[in-house]
Amino acid sequence: MTPSTRAVCVPKGSWYEPDRFAEIYDEYFPQIYRYVAARLGRDDAADIAAETFLAAYRSRDRFDPERGALRPWLYGIATNLVGQHRRTENRRMAAIARLGTGAAAAGHEERVVERLTAEGMRPRLAAAVAALTEGDRDVLLLVAVGGLGYEEVAAALEIPGGTVGSRMSRARRKLREALGRVDHTEEESHG
Repeated sequence: MTPSTRAVCVPKGSWYEPDRFAEIYDEYFPQIYRYVAARLGRDDAADIAAETFLAAYRSRDRFDPERGALRPWLYGIATNLVGQHRRTENRRMAAIARLGTGAAAAGHEERVVERLTAEGMRPRLAAAVAALTEGDRDVLLLVAVGGLGYEEVAAALEIPGGTVGSRMSRARRKLREALGRVDHTEEESHG
């Protein structure tokens, strides 16, 4: 049995042997932490990731492997918790957009800008992501940051696969438009 296959059996088994839930935590915590950190920043990531596993533990009797895999279930819980902290995410994206790549920042905002710049995000991209609807942003970031496939996103958000495709297409179009204007403007000013 692979670790992922074994982990799928753990939620129900952990009802009678709660220590078995530690296997899920050990396997998935780093992934969930990275996803939440990209959405809300490192200051909140550990707490929200921990809340994700606490919520999963408390609802482990309701996990149904017939409805989907464990990984999307955990990402769904994390996305719901991120939604509860969405104002923080919006402020963070707006701060990145205001700061620009060369602007000096202090404290947490500086760390966020450095991290996102290292990952290739520019301030205008952050502004474009912040301007997306909540649903479009969730789909985009579950794919881009969480590394989930469309089927996993559908399971995580409990939405149809076609909706995932539509939201992803719309998010990509809006991001291309936002970045396309930047590229054309920069080419014209240097041309």
